[in-house]
Amino acid sequence: MRTGQCECGAVRFQASEVRDTITACHCSQCRRSSGHVWASTVAPLDQVRFEADDGLTWYRSSDFAKRGFCNQCGSSLFYMMDAQPNVLAIASGCLDDTSDMVLTKHIFTKDKGGYYDIKDDAEKLETY
Repeated sequence: MRTGQCECGAVRFQASEVRDTITACHCSQCRRSSGHVWASTVAPLDQVRFEADDGLTWYRSSDFAKRGFCNQCGSSLFYMMDAQPNVLAIASGCLDDTSDMVLTKHIFTKDKGGYYDIKDDAEKLETY
């Protein structure tokens, strides 16, 4: 079981089945919405239970996906593709414990910011 929340606690959740790997997305949209790189894992939507969701707001960020964030503190929390409505991408940074998780992939590396390099051994894909 993994638990997580936004900065202010207006969105709190638990997920009983979460992938133990993390993917970092370097596309310009993820960088803008997160402030740097969007790092996430995924869980089946039916395995996610909200303890508090008063602050949860969804933003249609493209014609194929939406992003969930806290409308009180601004934390970027979730990403959901229309083509995969039963899968919820969860921001790794909002999880309470990630000590057993590992970053295994970088996507959209051709769009990364010019101010940093990707130097780890994780898989690197120019697109998705």
